[in-house]
Amino acid sequence: MKAMIAWWDLAQSDQTIESLHGFLSDEAVAAWSDQPGLVLKLWIADDENNRWGAVLVWESTDAAAPPHPRSAAELIGYAPTHRTWFDIEATAVGWRDLSSLAGLGRALEVSER
Repeated sequence: MKAMIAWWDLAQSDQTIESLHGFLSDEAVAAWSDQPGLVLKLWIADDENNRWGAVLVWESTDAAAPPHPRSAAELIGYAPTHRTWFDIEATAVGWRDLSSLAGLGRALEVSER
């Protein structure tokens, strides 16, 4: 398995963390949920430093190859400020009260929208 972490410094973009919430709820979560070979994608934000990004876990290097659904890069206007690939050395699944990880996160919480 492979993992990739990417983030954007939004200082040079017209997009904001809040404006990108709409992209997630309107299209990205559903589109990426159907991506073959994708084990998990987490969209991440750092309000304090105005950064936006994602952590992706793929079944393999081949599975991570394009084509992919539309990326935030198109909206942000430039490629990620930082992108790093990692080999996954081990995995563990913790105990949790959540029945599923699908559909979680503040961008999808109705009360904040």
